[in-house]
Amino acid sequence: MEKVRNASGKLLRVRTRALFGRKRDIERRIRRLDIGEQINTAHIERLNGTLRGQQARLTRRTRSGSRLGEALQWSLWLWRDLYNWVRPHGSLNGHTPAMALGLAEAVWTVPRYVAHPVHVSDLQREIWAEQRQSWLTSALDARKRKKLLPTS
Repeated sequence: MEKVRNASGKLLRVRTRALFGRKRDIERRIRRLDIGEQINTAHIERLNGTLRGQQARLTRRTRSGSRLGEALQWSLWLWRDLYNWVRPHGSLNGHTPAMALGLAEAVWTVPRYVAHPVHVSDLQREIWAEQRQSWLTSALDARKRKKLLPTS
């Protein structure tokens, strides 16, 4: 997006362009999604403001900065998931974005999110479920369930 101003600094118009794809296709999709008529950065700027307000690591002039890029990445992933699955949004009538997209039927709790990670394959979920079950089973119970072989 480029702002075109006159010599005195008055805004004349805003020129938009597409970085990826064709501008006409993007504007058509924006209209189809019913989120406006033309390319606009207001939505992403609002998300950036929310993210900076809720992530101390991204606040300007703070002592909470991330020294390690990996720590910042994990923090942002956690924030993204809690924002989309656990936190109800007023603009979505108390629903989460995951509910609005039909990915969830109710607002998730933090323990439910921790027990059911959302960004893994079904196979990985099954493996973790088996591991959790084995951890919850005591060693004595596991021994009782084993069939003893006859000794002679």
